[in-house]
Amino acid sequence: MLPLKEKDKALVQKLLWSGCCPRCVLRFCCVSVQSLYKRPPQELLKELKEFISDGDSSTGETSENKSQSDAGAEQEADEAPPPKRFKPEEAELTREEESPVCPVCLGVLLEHCDPTLASKLAEAVRAENYDFDSLVLSVSLPAQLCVREHSCWLHVKTEVREKSSVLGKEDVIQVKEAFKWIMQSLVSKALGGVAVFSKSAFEVGVEFVHPETDKDCHFLATACPDCFHATKNKESVFTRMAVVKALDKISDAKFLKHYPCPPARPSSCCVSRDVQCQHTSVFIAGRYNKFSRSLPQTPWLINGERRMESSVEELIAGPVLETFRATGFNFSSSGREDVDVRTLGNGRPFAMELINPHKPRLNRDQMKTIQQTINDSSDKIRVRDLQIVSREAMGRMKEGEEDKTKSYRALVWTQKPIEKDDVSFLDDIKELTLEQKTPLRVLHRRALAVRPRMIHSMSAEYKDQHHFYLELKTQAGTYIKEFVHGDFGRTKPNMCELLQTETDILELDVESVDVDWPPHVPE
Repeated sequence: MLPLKEKDKALVQKLLWSGCCPRCVLRFCCVSVQSLYKRPPQELLKELKEFISDGDSSTGETSENKSQSDAGAEQEADEAPPPKRFKPEEAELTREEESPVCPVCLGVLLEHCDPTLASKLAEAVRAENYDFDSLVLSVSLPAQLCVREHSCWLHVKTEVREKSSVLGKEDVIQVKEAFKWIMQSLVSKALGGVAVFSKSAFEVGVEFVHPETDKDCHFLATACPDCFHATKNKESVFTRMAVVKALDKISDAKFLKHYPCPPARPSSCCVSRDVQCQHTSVFIAGRYNKFSRSLPQTPWLINGERRMESSVEELIAGPVLETFRATGFNFSSSGREDVDVRTLGNGRPFAMELINPHKPRLNRDQMKTIQQTINDSSDKIRVRDLQIVSREAMGRMKEGEEDKTKSYRALVWTQKPIEKDDVSFLDDIKELTLEQKTPLRVLHRRALAVRPRMIHSMSAEYKDQHHFYLELKTQAGTYIKEFVHGDFGRTKPNMCELLQTETDILELDVESVDVDWPPHVPE
């Protein structure tokens, strides 16, 4: 038994006369009982016909007499004739003569909600070889469904408002929701009982397209030109968001002037494109040491040509991507060192977003295996504390990054000969504030600005007449090389000024990055 009331008869009648499929009729009647949408369309259509013709024969009157008497009574009350009484036999004739495709959902809820599509989805999932225990079903619909639904809504709102309660556009059950209600159990069955939820890390989506999308939407581009803009990555300017924006802006009168109401029956239904499978990103974190002075942190390309054969990022990413079977990644770290700078001590924190991992869940032992594989693959780097983290935890690596401290050890050359006493005074310098104009070497990728930076402490270890080791503890983000050689006076004060001689940096090591993240993982 359908949960419809007497006041719904005029609405059901009008929708069926417009050619709507029985599931779209339920949607516009705001029926939210999911099990009803799963019933065969033929059964629903039969019940809808019985519903709107119920009571016609109980009084002994013919449908025509009943309709006439009803019309007379309603004319006295409303001074306007009601919509014509629906006759099932006439509807059958209409469906034979016209296209059987629903003018509102374009066949999505009638032609495609069946085990055939469920099997197609299941085959696509198996072919991709994902590890998962639940999934969420998603659907992408052509933009003109918004136009056709708007037209149908205006049609029933105008024609039956005297006989039914006010029908808000937001009250209508969305095609996407009805599609999911029907297909979730079918897809679950096709995959052997896998749970299909409204939320899951693994998404299986199907896209429907229709050849008449641009034709149906074209009038909106003229009526609301500011809503549509060509983009490189879109096949058409008539995206769903742009069409919805235009429909919100256009007046009912203007819409009805340019578009039929109810919508005309299409000559063909939607077709489904390839199924898309996508797992939400997995995030991993750890710390790395870099022992080479000829290894960049990320791939070094100049004018499309590679300058170094590898990078820290690639050495780490290789085994990780292979194990998680991810299709891509994004690498980030707490700062970065130059290609000729080593990172020693407890290492530099780093994190990776693994895009669309096919094997998203690894235990601690498996993560240790990846870590060992990375460490065995090269003597240029070493990784520690490798672990899976949450998306939210990723932010902790960047929180207050410039307030953190970093420790360095540099080998400094002096033009003038020096003695041990000439550099010993550096040990007493504390909380030295620098004004660093953007270095010339990074001016191509960083905005020109003067940035204050703090050197918390420093100490000198004499080596010979032209060399000494300089140890510094600084605010993160301090350019150490520029502090030593001055960068043509762009960093003030600098070591040249402090020692009253030209100085340069020969070697630099990062001794520690004082970011308490990620958590330590016992060996």
